[in-house]
Amino acid sequence: MVYEIALLPVHKEQIEQFRRAFEDVVPLLKRAEGYGGHMLAQGIETPELFNLIVRWRSLEDHTPGFEASEDHRVFMMGLEEYFSEEPKVYHIEGAAFSS
Repeated sequence: MVYEIALLPVHKEQIEQFRRAFEDVVPLLKRAEGYGGHMLAQGIETPELFNLIVRWRSLEDHTPGFEASEDHRVFMMGLEEYFSEEPKVYHIEGAAFSS
């Protein structure tokens, strides 16, 4: 299992608009091959920084899979106007959370 972690810096004055825009484009993410769930979390100390964590079956499902798709292009077009700078994305490998 692979987790994509995307750090999404949003203009402070556009946080609520970003949340609505994300809900509009999330169906594109959910239908991607290998998608296994996601979480969008707003920073507590830095509320203008969102963390998007997406579980993928494999790295290839995300890169090149979803990232090379038309759905990804539309997904990003729906969000890019809200970013205060370029998002940072990285991947980690691991199992589900344990309790």
